[in-house]
Amino acid sequence: MTIHIEDLKLQCIIGILDFEREQEQDVIINVEIEYDFNDQFINYADVAKLLTTHMKEKKFLLIEDALEALSKNLKKNFSQLNTLHLKITKPSILPDCRVSVANFYRFDS
Repeated sequence: MTIHIEDLKLQCIIGILDFEREQEQDVIINVEIEYDFNDQFINYADVAKLLTTHMKEKKFLLIEDALEALSKNLKKNFSQLNTLHLKITKPSILPDCRVSVANFYRFDS
């Protein structure tokens, strides 16, 4: 099975610049999760809540650090997860574009 969570919008502290450490900014998360169904499903609402809560609590410096931490947290909470494509976008940090960092994770069962 594959779960897609697209354009999950939240505000959080993320970044290394002084103003990014002081004021929350818009962040968009896109996720694709492949997992073994086997009569036990992954609740996409729980995934969205975990992503939002983790981003708000941790106040990451780098998007790359957020990606790594989120991937580990998702695997920890959803053991049947096989692969994960995770992308974090900062839509307002530059005036003329949206900036994103993404990674693909494959987990051993």
